[in-house]
Amino acid sequence: MATLKQVVDVLETLYPLRYAEEWDEPGLIVGDLRHEVSNIAFAADPSMAVIDEAIVNHVDLLICHHPLFFRSVHAVSGLGFRGEIVRKLNEAGCALWVGHTNADASYRGVGQAAADMFGVEDQRPLVPIDDAKAEHAIGLGRVGRLSEPMPLRDFARRVADALPYTELGVQVCGELDAPVRTVAVLPGSGDSLFDEVRAAGVDVYVTSDLRHHPVTDAIEQARYEASMRAQGVCIGQGDDQVRPAFINTPHSAIESMWFQYAMGDVPRAVAEATGDIPAVRWISMNTDPWNLVLPSSGQER
Repeated sequence: MATLKQVVDVLETLYPLRYAEEWDEPGLIVGDLRHEVSNIAFAADPSMAVIDEAIVNHVDLLICHHPLFFRSVHAVSGLGFRGEIVRKLNEAGCALWVGHTNADASYRGVGQAAADMFGVEDQRPLVPIDDAKAEHAIGLGRVGRLSEPMPLRDFARRVADALPYTELGVQVCGELDAPVRTVAVLPGSGDSLFDEVRAAGVDVYVTSDLRHHPVTDAIEQARYEASMRAQGVCIGQGDDQVRPAFINTPHSAIESMWFQYAMGDVPRAVAEATGDIPAVRWISMNTDPWNLVLPSSGQER
């Protein structure tokens, strides 16, 4: 049976830690490298409910996208939920490995998985990483085209239909009848990369956690530039279409699409490296924090 050390080596070959952002600390968070691994589970977040389900199902290794520790900590005591999670994992002999921004950037990682499932073809990274050891183009996000153009409202429906269910759904900003030919996708919080998206010249940007002011500023600038181009004044890029439009997705949902690849890639790679094939499962409970969305009252001002 494969050891945790052997499985971690496989994971960090598929999703190299060197691809992680400087502020990120993915990798093995909890676990004894000598323990055997026969049962692996995947989940978006190492929440208490996810941990409890993993333990009930005798999982040896839990692979999550989001870290248990985003920032430095000085204690894992029973005074906080993170300490309790570490205690439960250790007591049950369940390891925790995190593939965060390293998995975002990897081949068949988080960004590529989402773009593939939205029908994006001829992909390249939005923010490339130069790695001489890589056999494929890697980096944060993906940029590509659709096989056939479609209205923004129809592409937004495609995105919504491809995502795992959450209460939050998707939000769309843009001209709903405008044709979508080119797409940028960045699973996770994406409004820090607006400059890269504009430089890519795409028709729509699919990401998460979009805030009011950055999106309002971006769409107003795009509308202004399009109106000027329509009057023959060359500002910005392209024709008189307003671009990019924006599709805002639930954070955990778009990043969970990665597991549709990892559920096959990880056991296959473990089998090739060790001769053992671990059982895998996806703990697909919704870990998005919002559990009720209500329309506003429509009160007149």
